[in-house]
Amino acid sequence: MTVHGMEKGGCSVPPAGTVLARAKMDCGNYAIRIARDGTWYYRGSPINRKPLVCLFASVLKRGEDGGYWLETPAERGRIEVEDAPFLAVELFWRDCDCGCAVPQQCLTFRTNLDELVTAGPAHPIRVHLDPATREPRPYILVRPGLEARISRAVFYELVALAQPETVEGREILGVWSEGTFFPIDEAPSLDLAAE
Repeated sequence: MTVHGMEKGGCSVPPAGTVLARAKMDCGNYAIRIARDGTWYYRGSPINRKPLVCLFASVLKRGEDGGYWLETPAERGRIEVEDAPFLAVELFWRDCDCGCAVPQQCLTFRTNLDELVTAGPAHPIRVHLDPATREPRPYILVRPGLEARISRAVFYELVALAQPETVEGREILGVWSEGTFFPIDEAPSLDLAAE
């Protein structure tokens, strides 16, 4: 996939005579930004064609430095991501047989790009709590290095499915999916509710 006109200063081509198997051209920074709400922008304008966004998302990678890249076999260029590249916009709950012959809860998320991801060992849920406000920012791993931020409405559904478990001697609220427990937050003290 060649993204003509979306680079600053052009792509750098390997020097003539260099023998490189499928050398990638480094095209620098593309003028693409993924906003916190999951909207993709090119040079400040939203990309409204969902098939084009899905094409770009299919070649999205995360570098070792934490940066985001659109990378094909021929070229690569850096893009900006404000929070997470995807947004989990819908939750499906079901009992499933995860190979242990006992039905278990499975939680499947649909992203803003219609990718379905079932939480489990390969796709963990993590909740970052703001140290000052304790406001949760929940995520699910979609592909290696690429997460979807779980939308507020979907997070409320997730919290409704939460149950307390004892983890390392502490009462933790969390959810189960594919036999794996994912912590959400400390369990609230029932003593406070009695006052």
